[in-house]
Amino acid sequence: MVTSEQMTVDERYKYLRILSQRYDRAGRDERSRLLDEAVAVTGLDRKYVCHLLHSAGPIRKRRSKQRGCEYGSEVRAAVRIVADSLDWICAERLQPALAKMATHLAAFGELDVTDALLEQLGAISIPTVYRIMKRLRQDEPRLPQRRGHTPVKGPGALIPMTRLAWDLTEPGYFEMDLVHHSGPQTTGDYVCTLQLIDVATAWSERVAVYGRSAQEMKRAFEKVLSRCPFPLCELHPDNGPEFLNWPLFEFFGEKVKGLKLSRSHPFRKNDNRFVEQKNYTLVRAYLGDVRLDTREQCVALNAIYDEM
Repeated sequence: MVTSEQMTVDERYKYLRILSQRYDRAGRDERSRLLDEAVAVTGLDRKYVCHLLHSAGPIRKRRSKQRGCEYGSEVRAAVRIVADSLDWICAERLQPALAKMATHLAAFGELDVTDALLEQLGAISIPTVYRIMKRLRQDEPRLPQRRGHTPVKGPGALIPMTRLAWDLTEPGYFEMDLVHHSGPQTTGDYVCTLQLIDVATAWSERVAVYGRSAQEMKRAFEKVLSRCPFPLCELHPDNGPEFLNWPLFEFFGEKVKGLKLSRSHPFRKNDNRFVEQKNYTLVRAYLGDVRLDTREQCVALNAIYDEM
């Protein structure tokens, strides 16, 4: 089972600072070998790595002057209206839809658009959309958020924290989550829905489980593996103990060879944005918040999911 992780930007520069000392003392053949190693480790272009190793030291310089604002109030207003109409989806999903959705809203008189505005909405980058959305929502009342995190122990500590890229083209990379049907009380055993969403194809799988034991989760995953039309390459859950336990860790290692596991950062639902959205549209929209706490209800719910 693969649990690889990539270097951060700061880790790359730290590695190159250490390597530059050996690079300065090395001969021609040794420098070529060190360059090959640095390119393989950092993933940077060979010419750029060579430039960094020849400089006084690959140290990131703090920007002395902030860049000017490239997009004006007209663009920010358009982003606000489009984002609000799409229920404030994440910047990665909002950016490709900006120009098309602005044209659609203009047809109903919700937004005034010009050719220059549409050109800017088509050229705006995802990080810029993220910053605009953050500024637009900074004064809105929000529920208090939990700060910090509890260290993950057991197999979870071996799984890297990341999030799946939104533009994956290869199927088999699944976000997964557990939807609780406990009603207002979380006491006792009750039915939950295990849901998996493939990022590239939006293929969805749902299985109802009774409780959150390792045996129930194994049974659910065996059902998913038996009917999924393509092999699983990576599973990306949150930090719930129903996913991060040794029995399930060993189960994946035996059933799916080469499967990679990753997990989201604690208290960041946007790391699982695809499955979090589908938790509402494919589960809550049908079942609401009622409590389901019998095995008969679990069997009936699986019969519904088999038809979806």
